[in-house]
Amino acid sequence: MSVDEDARWLEWVTKQFESIAGDDKEIDLCEFKTALKVKESFFAERFFALFDSDGSGSISLDELLKALDLLIHGTETDKLRFLFQVYDVDGPFKYKHFTHGSIDPDELRTVLKSCLSESAISLPEEKLDDLTLVLFESADTDNSGSITFEELKEELENFPEVMENLTISAANWLKPPDLDQNKHQTPRYLTRAYWQNNSRKLLFLFGYGVLNLLLFVVAMLRHSDGGVWLMVARGCGQCLNFNCTFVVVLMLRRCLTWLRATWVVRVLPLDQNILLHQIVGYAIFCFSLGHTIAHVVNFANLSQHSEFLLWEYLLTTRPMIGWVNGTASLTGVVLLLLICLMVLCSSTFVRRSGHFEVFYWSHLSYIWVLILLIVHCANFWKWFVVPGLLFLLEKIVGIAVSRMGGLYIVEVNLLPSKVTHLVIKRPQFFHFKPGDYIYINIPVIAKYEWHPFTISSAPEQSDTLWLHIRSMGQWTNRLYEYFRQTDSMELCSGRLATSLKKRRQQAKAEVSAKFAENHRVCNIKCYVDGPYGTPTRQIFTSEHAVLIGAGIGITPFASILQSIMYRYRLRKQNCPSCNFSWCENLKDSDMTLRKVDFIWINRDQKSFEWFVSLLTKLEMDQADEEPEGRFLEMHMYMTSALSKNDMKAIGLQMALDLLAKKEKKDSITGLRTRTQPGRPEWGKVFQKLSQENKGKVHVFYCGAPSLAKAIKAQCERFGFNFYKENF
Repeated sequence: MSVDEDARWLEWVTKQFESIAGDDKEIDLCEFKTALKVKESFFAERFFALFDSDGSGSISLDELLKALDLLIHGTETDKLRFLFQVYDVDGPFKYKHFTHGSIDPDELRTVLKSCLSESAISLPEEKLDDLTLVLFESADTDNSGSITFEELKEELENFPEVMENLTISAANWLKPPDLDQNKHQTPRYLTRAYWQNNSRKLLFLFGYGVLNLLLFVVAMLRHSDGGVWLMVARGCGQCLNFNCTFVVVLMLRRCLTWLRATWVVRVLPLDQNILLHQIVGYAIFCFSLGHTIAHVVNFANLSQHSEFLLWEYLLTTRPMIGWVNGTASLTGVVLLLLICLMVLCSSTFVRRSGHFEVFYWSHLSYIWVLILLIVHCANFWKWFVVPGLLFLLEKIVGIAVSRMGGLYIVEVNLLPSKVTHLVIKRPQFFHFKPGDYIYINIPVIAKYEWHPFTISSAPEQSDTLWLHIRSMGQWTNRLYEYFRQTDSMELCSGRLATSLKKRRQQAKAEVSAKFAENHRVCNIKCYVDGPYGTPTRQIFTSEHAVLIGAGIGITPFASILQSIMYRYRLRKQNCPSCNFSWCENLKDSDMTLRKVDFIWINRDQKSFEWFVSLLTKLEMDQADEEPEGRFLEMHMYMTSALSKNDMKAIGLQMALDLLAKKEKKDSITGLRTRTQPGRPEWGKVFQKLSQENKGKVHVFYCGAPSLAKAIKAQCERFGFNFYKENF
């Protein structure tokens, strides 16, 4: 660092120290643990002892600065000495010029056990022993029964990515704010890459804005003889006629699903229909406020020269304003209240805070809004008649399809992190594409509620449908609890006994249920509306598809991966005279894919259990190396695990790497793909993808909106097309 940066760093550390140390100007062990946010006391105690150079039981500012100067400005050898002292539990604490000491197997096991705890990784004791043994055998090159400093240094040189940036990540509170953040940066929305990657949406929004402006101006000019406020009210009213119709058009799910299979998808931003629906909804709210305020001011002016008072204009039918018995004012007040309620209850805070039912039931008031609009405005029906008939037809078809045939949940699996896996008997007439979603109604959970979920099974799986539902709201929690509390409910009927006779040859006429610890065989009635298409339908027309799932966001990609590998198996060829197999690199109308990269990001270890059997099967399908490299590559990330360059995790990650190479499988998931600790470095990930030259890269994402922004920004930087799963 430069002199200025050093001075700034010193000032920042001093300030942070003073905020933690308190009146005594010293940091004790408890304050040190709190400041570093270290979960495992082992590392807190080891770091504290090494920082406390005089052994006084507390750290002064001078001691802290000396230790941090070594970790931040020191050489790799200095940092490795510090790391060695952390691992050498019974060694001296004088790391500055330390050259002696050793790490025995028990010390290494203690360190690795603490590393596991710090990274929130749970492994059996036998696996911990294996990790200790494989790392110890690799590092103890002279077979002396202990690891010296030189041997540890030599072992670390086999992991260059660790040596590049050896830090204590928990000490981020000691890093000053980045000076680059204060420099002027071009706003993302003004960059060329953003306009190129969002051209369809931006052109559409431009056309939408121009159309609203034209409608507003034309309506104002038609009523120019009524005064300014009447002109504003009529302008807003005409825009409301259009927007209240257009907002319904954007929810014609069956029509949009059909259009996704046509050339229209290349012209209009059909994949942004939810975003556009929200934009139009806010436009309706703004035009409604403008329309109401303009009329209130106009009525106030009229009341000064007529026999009616202002409240009579607003809340009675006496002035006879409106085409249905003078009800324009009354219906207008009710409409404004309903629209405000819908906007408020559709906010992200309500939908994402476990109160989806509030959003769901308040949004059903759209029925009253449409009826009142027809009564309120004499011309609205002319705008609404065609879209309204299409909307009504879609609803009738949806009800008819959902009630046709008997749909039953035949199997339930309760997975970690409160995920409910439903297996539904698939009717013969039900056809869908990979990544599609459905609305499901389960009367025993809620008689009138319908909720959207992605189908996680492949279309080629002809007998059942899969849904993976994470408990995040009232309805999903009730669903999970219903199947968890098995003592008070009877899940099966005589109909199940008949089906089980045919499938399993078990002759018991009255079967109520078969329960394992997390497995239920049942026969519960449900109704399904759909399927409906999503942006992921474009995966098969891509050349290089990158699928990114965060947590339960893997569900659409589970269906897609199964379907992709089914088509891959159809292309796979085997040599009749040897065991060599390969996949023909063909392009057809169904699938033009040349490469698929699947990235799954989970916070904890247990979440990988949701689809580990499926991913294992996909890996087995690609057991043989392909001439042009693997068609499907998987990348797993566990965000709770500390990264490889963190001092508290270096030993563990080295051991996991060594054991994975030895056993040819990952210790965390059991897959051949090694689980990477921490979060993906998207810049490096996308740089590698762009260098593969497998064709135009299309990135498909499903997960938290906050992560979507970061990924989308990187896509714009590299010129990748970005699609977000949204319904």
